[in-house]
Amino acid sequence: MKMKGWGTVLLLWLLSFSRSSCDEKPSQDFMLFAGPLTKQFLNDLKTNPFASQTFQASGASVAEDVFDCREPLPALSREYFQYLQSRGVTHFKVPLSWLNILPTGQSSQPHEDTVRCYRTLIKELTDSRIQPLLELHRSEVPEGLRQRYGDWTNPAMTQAFQDYAVFIHTTFKDQVKTYMTFSHIHELQNSPQLRHALQAHTAVYNIYHQMSKDVRVSIGARASDVAGLYHVSPVYMRYIDLISVYMEYDCTSKTSLTEALTDTQLQIGQRSILMYQMRTKNCADSSFQPLISVLEALKNTEVHLIGCDITDLLGKLDHTDESVQSDDSKSHDKEQRTSSLSYQNVWDKFKTQTPAERDLFINGSFPHSFQWAVSTDSFKVEGGWSEHGKGETIWDRFGHEGKVSDNQTADVACDSYHKVEYDMYLLRGIHAPNYQFSISWARIFPTGTKESLLEKGALYYDKLIDALLKSGVEPTVTLHSGDLPQALQDYGGWTNSSIVEIFKEFADFCFFRYGNRVKTWNTFSSPWVISNFGYGTGEHPPGIKDPTSAPYQVTHNIIKSHAEAFHVYNDKYRKLQDGKVGIALNSDWAEPHNLDSPPDVEAAERYLTFMLGWFAHPIFVDGDYPALLKTQIELKNTRCGAELAVLPVFTEDEKRRIKGTADFFGINHHTSRLINESRGSCVAGPGSVGDFESHIDSTWPTTASSQIQSVPWGLRRLLNYIYEEFTSVARVPIYITGNGMPTEYSSDIFNDTQRVEFLKAYINEAMKAILLDSVAVQRFTVQSLIDGFEGPQGYSERYGLHYVNFEDPDRPRTPKASAYYFSQVIERNGFGEKTVTSSGQTIATRYQESSRRVSLPPSEVPSKSKVVWEKFSPQSRFQKKLYHYGTFPEDFQWGVSTSAYQIEGGWDADGKGPSVWDTFTHTPGSIKNDDTGDVACDSYNKLEEDLYMLRALKVKAYRFSLSWPRIFPDGYRTSLNQKGVDYYNRLIDGLIANNITPMVTLFHWDLPQALQDIDGWDNVAMIEIFNDYADFCYETFGDRVKFWMTFNEPFVTSWVGYGPGIVPPNIKSPGDAPYRVTHNILKAHAKAYHTYDDKYRKTQHGLVSISLNTEWIEPLDVNVPREIAAADRALQFQLGWFAHPIFKNGDYPDAMKWQVGNKSELQGLAESRLPTFTEEEKAYIQGTADVFCLNTYSARQARHVTARLSPRSYEYDQDIAADDVSDSQATAMKELRAAAWGLRRLLNWIKEEYGDPEIYITENGVSTDTSITVDDTDRIFYLKTYIDEALKAHNLDAVRLKGYTAWSLMDNFEWINGYSVGFGLHHVDFKHPDRPRTPKRSTHYYYKVMRDNGFPLPEEEKPLYGHFREGFAWSVATASYQIEGGWRADGKGLSIWDTFAHTPLRVGNDDTGDIACDSYNKISEDVEMLKKLKVNHYRFSISWPRIMPDGTTSTINEAGLNYYHRLVDALLKANIKPQATLYHWDLPQALQNVRGWENDTIVERFKDYADVVFKSLGDKVKFWITINEPYNVANIGHGYGTAAPGISLRPGTAPYIVAHNLIKAHAEAWHLYNDKYRATQGGIVGITINSDWAEPRNPYKQEDYEAARRVVEFQIGWFAHPVFNGDYSDVMKNRIRERSLAAGQAKSRLPEFTPEEVKRIKGTYDYFGFNHYTTILAFNLDYKNLQHYDADRGAGTIHDRSWLDSGSSWLKVTPPGFRTILNFIKNEYGNPPIYITENGISERGDMDLNDIHRIHYYENYINQALKAYLLDDVDIRGYTAWTLMDNLEWATGFAEKFGLFYVNRSDPSLPRIPKKSATHYATIINCNGFPDPSQGPHECQTLEPEEHPPTEGPEATKLPPTEKPMPVNFLGMEVSAPDAEVALYVLFSLTIAGVITVAIITYQCIKVKKRSKHLSEEHIALERKF
Repeated sequence: MKMKGWGTVLLLWLLSFSRSSCDEKPSQDFMLFAGPLTKQFLNDLKTNPFASQTFQASGASVAEDVFDCREPLPALSREYFQYLQSRGVTHFKVPLSWLNILPTGQSSQPHEDTVRCYRTLIKELTDSRIQPLLELHRSEVPEGLRQRYGDWTNPAMTQAFQDYAVFIHTTFKDQVKTYMTFSHIHELQNSPQLRHALQAHTAVYNIYHQMSKDVRVSIGARASDVAGLYHVSPVYMRYIDLISVYMEYDCTSKTSLTEALTDTQLQIGQRSILMYQMRTKNCADSSFQPLISVLEALKNTEVHLIGCDITDLLGKLDHTDESVQSDDSKSHDKEQRTSSLSYQNVWDKFKTQTPAERDLFINGSFPHSFQWAVSTDSFKVEGGWSEHGKGETIWDRFGHEGKVSDNQTADVACDSYHKVEYDMYLLRGIHAPNYQFSISWARIFPTGTKESLLEKGALYYDKLIDALLKSGVEPTVTLHSGDLPQALQDYGGWTNSSIVEIFKEFADFCFFRYGNRVKTWNTFSSPWVISNFGYGTGEHPPGIKDPTSAPYQVTHNIIKSHAEAFHVYNDKYRKLQDGKVGIALNSDWAEPHNLDSPPDVEAAERYLTFMLGWFAHPIFVDGDYPALLKTQIELKNTRCGAELAVLPVFTEDEKRRIKGTADFFGINHHTSRLINESRGSCVAGPGSVGDFESHIDSTWPTTASSQIQSVPWGLRRLLNYIYEEFTSVARVPIYITGNGMPTEYSSDIFNDTQRVEFLKAYINEAMKAILLDSVAVQRFTVQSLIDGFEGPQGYSERYGLHYVNFEDPDRPRTPKASAYYFSQVIERNGFGEKTVTSSGQTIATRYQESSRRVSLPPSEVPSKSKVVWEKFSPQSRFQKKLYHYGTFPEDFQWGVSTSAYQIEGGWDADGKGPSVWDTFTHTPGSIKNDDTGDVACDSYNKLEEDLYMLRALKVKAYRFSLSWPRIFPDGYRTSLNQKGVDYYNRLIDGLIANNITPMVTLFHWDLPQALQDIDGWDNVAMIEIFNDYADFCYETFGDRVKFWMTFNEPFVTSWVGYGPGIVPPNIKSPGDAPYRVTHNILKAHAKAYHTYDDKYRKTQHGLVSISLNTEWIEPLDVNVPREIAAADRALQFQLGWFAHPIFKNGDYPDAMKWQVGNKSELQGLAESRLPTFTEEEKAYIQGTADVFCLNTYSARQARHVTARLSPRSYEYDQDIAADDVSDSQATAMKELRAAAWGLRRLLNWIKEEYGDPEIYITENGVSTDTSITVDDTDRIFYLKTYIDEALKAHNLDAVRLKGYTAWSLMDNFEWINGYSVGFGLHHVDFKHPDRPRTPKRSTHYYYKVMRDNGFPLPEEEKPLYGHFREGFAWSVATASYQIEGGWRADGKGLSIWDTFAHTPLRVGNDDTGDIACDSYNKISEDVEMLKKLKVNHYRFSISWPRIMPDGTTSTINEAGLNYYHRLVDALLKANIKPQATLYHWDLPQALQNVRGWENDTIVERFKDYADVVFKSLGDKVKFWITINEPYNVANIGHGYGTAAPGISLRPGTAPYIVAHNLIKAHAEAWHLYNDKYRATQGGIVGITINSDWAEPRNPYKQEDYEAARRVVEFQIGWFAHPVFNGDYSDVMKNRIRERSLAAGQAKSRLPEFTPEEVKRIKGTYDYFGFNHYTTILAFNLDYKNLQHYDADRGAGTIHDRSWLDSGSSWLKVTPPGFRTILNFIKNEYGNPPIYITENGISERGDMDLNDIHRIHYYENYINQALKAYLLDDVDIRGYTAWTLMDNLEWATGFAEKFGLFYVNRSDPSLPRIPKKSATHYATIINCNGFPDPSQGPHECQTLEPEEHPPTEGPEATKLPPTEKPMPVNFLGMEVSAPDAEVALYVLFSLTIAGVITVAIITYQCIKVKKRSKHLSEEHIALERKF
């Protein structure tokens, strides 16, 4: 064939070899080079068109002939490149002319024509699909530059080259991926010049790799000079991606090209070779010998050849017609090297190193693709040892058997099981790209096998992995790290061969479940530890001491298990998941004890074989144990005449299956050992069998562990050994999967410099292995992320980068110095210089020119913004507190804030001048505890620590202030302090590097004292002085800062500083100085604004504003104009004082001018104390803010007063008095009470008052006292409610809110309060010199809010549409004492509630049930109500004393029985089934007189009572409840004593005795019915138990989970456990017994059931009757030695402040808890049939028949029950609303109203009036659930018309006198309640009609289009409706 086709033939050959080569990147194409262009060839192109179809002759022999773009390219150049591409050329050499491109040497002055020419050349190449390789320079300094700089020995030359290189990369980076810095570096013979040139190359290498990810940088030299370069400059030569060599091939020489390349390869290690130019010599033109030699070189796997120059290879044959076919080539496997050769090679390489050479520290960076990781292990950190059914592990058993130091266990450990978000925070903080953790086998498979799958355990790892990915961290998962399920160990554990298949199934599950997200897997971590310590020495669990056989069998099974897991992944998942599977082995480095002793060298080799080769050789080499291991064991057994080691044998099939089962080699390494030969011992164990002894060099630095010394150089040697012995065979990279050291738990727990030095040295050794030895190490993993449970040492050894306080149940994590250090290593990718690569985020780039706001008219008095009060003040509590779900826009700016004086410290460091706060705090008595800001948080010296927190929070913005005296110590530019400027530059650069927008405040109260000495802000000169300071800051920082605030809270400076003088400058002149100071501040602000506007805005594109502060002011009475005016005046005097001039018209508010002017005149002054602005000043000030920045914390209530005239004061000028609002919550600062609802109103007021500006909340937060460290629940409530009010303002009111900034990043110096309170998201320990920062729980909460961008509607809150089962029991409930009245009618006896209510001060308002609702006489009215509700059941209770007046059968009151007969008959006639409760708390007083429920005779009495009732009513009543809420009877009535019978003297015993008898009484009644009546009556009997659901107050805290569990166990479980399981729960029995005995009692205060009683009680139910109202938050609370129910329970409870209120303090609206507790009943008690027998909500105060809060409650709670039924398969049979009508609510009297019907107690006839909720409940019943609105209107939603009570005439219903005059606000009109009721029904009917009409139309659309309206939008609509 024609020779012109040989290029393609060669290309195919080369690609074939490149695909099968050993290169780590097999997908990388082989490079075939041509070029460069020469001037001679281009001349030929111009004259000979056919020249474009030939190979150019060999490259230019001299530099002068290379094309240098001094003239344009010829027209045929493109055709030439296309010809080359058709012949297989992939790359082309493009030498650049430095001098031509930058004639002056300055990158700012390029020669544009030359640059354009090169750009054209490169484009023609790329268009022809040829990649250019740019040669930046040849070698010597160009003559034109030499005259200016001299040669390479001038350091300026190095910088000039860097500038040139950066220019080249910036110009051509989009088209060029491969560069050569120097193409002929060997031409620099002078050593200093060579060294400086290589320094320049190294700098460029690092710069290029920082600028681009996929760039490659080379250097060119003759092959013969490569060795010399590596000898002269080994450090610099590691900074190459490939070496470009110039080869000369002599066809007559005996030395082959392969040999020459092999020599070169040996010099450069594992780096790739580019044969950049190959000159042939003594070869015939038609000879194929050079070509064949290249192909032979490619066959050699030891040569990493990735490209070659084909010009000489093909050019000389271009015109030849000879057809040649190359012989087939056979590849030869690399011979397996023996272990001894590998170890010897490594030993020979390093043994001659001097200590100085060995310990040499090298600077520089790791390869760009290098991976950093940090690790933990499940059993060391997770805790939750039995949570949610997790199985016991061998480590659990080991700890519980007392085998760990100080009897410690891992039961809680770091509590990471509950603290996923906590750990994510740490990972984000340290920049960790990868997190290596292990999965607890027993958490997923409690028994170890797949049949025991625990979904909650699997979900934990789903949550963890998802959280990692959301935080930008890649998960690396270890399947097994030693915590074997104890159930498997019971069958032999790893010694049982069946475990191989079991582990395979476990691995299969993990790959299947998590592999779509996890891409790196370790099958095992440190299996040698399991084998040797777990089964050999017994130091670790399972504690087996069998060194002869068990370790070897364990290893055998582990290796096979690993292989099977690998094959599972390979066969089933690799193609889809594209991950990697390896194993993490552990090994020390073994150094010969005697360096010159061959036996010690051999012993060291055996040490590594027994430790590392034991596992690695089968996996990475040949599938079998090392020959050395097998030979040594056989030899030792023979010598000793006994089996000291029994090594199992792999079959041939097993060997094949094991070999090559790893994608990487994981190595855990911590230390080294000195090894010497030791023969003669005949005991089992690796040392004896291996004939070696290990020692420690006494000079090696020690750690907290006697087993670990710091020997960093051992890592490099070990890595070289692993490469030589294993990975060069397996051709896989090495991952360092664990490296770290323990420290002791000492006082210096944060400043762990020893760990810093350890990591620094070990990481550097890894870098040496990579860069100097070319070992393919791709990852470094630090052990451990946090301190943890360290096996037998417990918590005494600390490996963590973060300190964990194991004595604190919160398990707080605090970064140590090593965490900050490691984060910098990651950031720098090693030890290179830190560079800022991110441009950061920008705000408001639209502000390129002045955006001055238009002038607005002055505010009226009161202002038109009073519409805000008119809109919001009439809101009900429900409307005010209804939580809003939704999100902010994507560009919403989340931030945190601080200020300079409060955090920086360094009060006099580096030339900083004193501020007024320095002076003030140094005066004794000024600050609480005489605290100062001298050190504060020491942020001046802890920049990395602060950046860590911000990075971990992932805030978008950080607001901080500049310290004026740190920049200008005396306040003037002439005193510039550069070190202060440098600090802020570092801070700003750090923020930008982390993509955090700096928001900078120029002045946050810390005025230079030198300026205060000239009267500070009371001096008009300050206007210009401040402007000069601002000008400097804009100029210095404005290229990066785009958000400026001139002043922070100038109100504080003006009033607090110059009025009462509470803060600096401590001037007490309240009548006039505040006004003057404000006048100057406003003008200073305006001046600074205009300076930015005029000088910087067009180039910097930032914005400028001022941060103003105010609290919301609510009027005392919104209906009184004077009070509205007072509230408006209060806002104008605080906020308007500054905002009105800036945002409206440049002048003060008229309200201020009027007030101060009048007061001044009354005080006899000739003019107002309020200064005036000239018209020019007004125009200058107006509009000087681009956005509105607001600081706000609280709300107050204002009322009008006539204040005194003397003394003159800004405060008295206002004529107002301010008080706390009634529904605010106290904080650590009494003046800043929390009232979240005020924020929404304030934002609306600003919108109305100032022309709808864009608003940034620049401060908002809450204080806690010093007793609160990290578990800051109140701050979470604050953020949760305040941010939601901001969200309402944005989403519901269209307020243009653009950002929210939380105050503060960390606890700091809180001004006059010093360090006595804290606002921080992070706790700072001010007593510790290191000022450690620890994230509080609020940190994680705020992160979640920011991550979610608000509050998306939670899944559990989304409504479910569907229906309950047919025959569902819809009911409503009452109780006899609460409704019947007739307390002495017809022979009824006294009940304990009669007695209780007639006892003074027992019942609210002295109410009684004497008449109640008079239901005893109103059966027909009650039944009518039931019919309106459409219930099919009615639950009522029977009054025991009405039937049996003295409680016994001695007297049966037939009149009483007759009442219930009449009631039941009326119900049945109305098709309503009765549900009768035998006992609803109204015990006959006669029985109480003989100790009631405390007397065990009550059991028989109750049975007798039940017998009478069953017998009398049982033929008509088929649903019986024995006892209602026995918890309330026992604890409320006999413990707290707040209910009848009011006993509180025996709280430690009486409740338990009463409960005991209640349970037995219930059981006897059930058995009575079961034995005597069931067969004939066919009814069902149960007990109704009440319980709240309890959530942990801190969901990240195991202690709170346990407390919540106890709360539920002590309430629902107290009674349900005996009834359903036969006895009290172990939790109750154990706790009460232990506390009783600890108090010195002989036995438990909790009575015991006899075995017979247990049997009789168990199963006494036909259903589970359940009353539920609310949820609580529980936390652990130690009551010390108190002996009562709450102390036994050991828990405190609170409510979430965001939960909706009711009329009862204990009842908050928390619907999701209902579903949760229903599931609890299902899971705990075997999914019994459940009848919900009570559920409802109360209200207090004036009656509003439109009870939207109750509608909301029932809608949501019933929907949660539906979810439990439909989604969770909870067997719910019925639902009962509490209650039919308002009644006597026990001790609260008639004040709390739960009814669906209102009872007008002012009318003697007690009429029942339906509330709106009655109709709503009836609709739900009518629909048997919730029809899907997307399916159109359902007929069930249209109720039959109802008759309404007359509104006029003698039978008209009248409201009580106290309520009659009260108007009802209805559609903006004030009408009477009856009129509103009528109108309500009319409106409701019209609404229904309208809804049906609209729905029918809508339905047609819905049928063809799925509903797209989001639930969050529906929620907004609901809020607006309410």
